[in-house]
Amino acid sequence: MKDIARQAMSIKVESMDMLNSQIKMEAHASATYLAMASWCEQNGFFTSAKFFFKQAEEEREHMMKIFNFLIDVGGSPYSPEVTNINHDYSSIVDVFEHTLDHEIAVTKSIHNIVMKARELGDLTTERFLDWFVMEQVEEENTIRDILDMIAVTGTEGVGLQVIDDHVGNWIN
Repeated sequence: MKDIARQAMSIKVESMDMLNSQIKMEAHASATYLAMASWCEQNGFFTSAKFFFKQAEEEREHMMKIFNFLIDVGGSPYSPEVTNINHDYSSIVDVFEHTLDHEIAVTKSIHNIVMKARELGDLTTERFLDWFVMEQVEEENTIRDILDMIAVTGTEGVGLQVIDDHVGNWIN
């Protein structure tokens, strides 16, 4: 009887399904940031490339954090298939604007999972996601700061090199 109790999930199925979708979103983000790093490298934005390599690694860590949480609560995490990665951008501004759009989508997704967990009375999942909620505040703020810096610097002449150099300020 103990073995059966040990195998029972302590997470609501709906929460687990939403977290599996979030795993896929984080994996997609990691692959997207790798593509952005590649674009930056190919276009001479070497500091920005380092920034996106770091972001890709962080997104993978987020994916694994959720994956391991699902294991810990007796759920079934799924290894996601990642497709439809964009490799073409028109400018460094385009890269960072796409990044902000993505981070906003991640924030909305996390908030939706929190609200569903709250509705379901799934306190464990809700508390687990507290870290992600605050992480998204930081992620969005960083990209907004970079876009603000780009707007102030401008993209004419040496402005592009200044932009790339200053992105280094956001690499931890």
